[in-house]
Amino acid sequence: MPFVSAFLLQAPAAAPAPGGSGGTVFLIQMAVIVAIFYFIVLRPQRKQQKQLEASLMAMTKGDEIVTAGGIVGEVVHIAQTLKDGAPQPSMGDKITIKSGESKLVVLRTRITSVTKPAAD
Repeated sequence: MPFVSAFLLQAPAAAPAPGGSGGTVFLIQMAVIVAIFYFIVLRPQRKQQKQLEASLMAMTKGDEIVTAGGIVGEVVHIAQTLKDGAPQPSMGDKITIKSGESKLVVLRTRITSVTKPAAD
């Protein structure tokens, strides 16, 4: 009996646990997924947004635009906001466009595409 009780009271030898670095592997996998998501989705979207904003700020009278609602028209007038007494283009400007026989006023933020007129 003393042999059995001595055997049961002994602490088991510490064996290395399989998959002990599982947390590290998981974190690496998550970092790779986030990096792929950034380079495939977020980075191109930011680049496209910057290009659209630049084209909106460079928009002039005579440019052809497409609004978020799908209306295609030609820029007739740009009502720019005044800043320090001088007109400054901003995203809150009102743009007057001609579409067919109608004139519409749209906000610069609602324009999704700007194209320059083709030179004849």
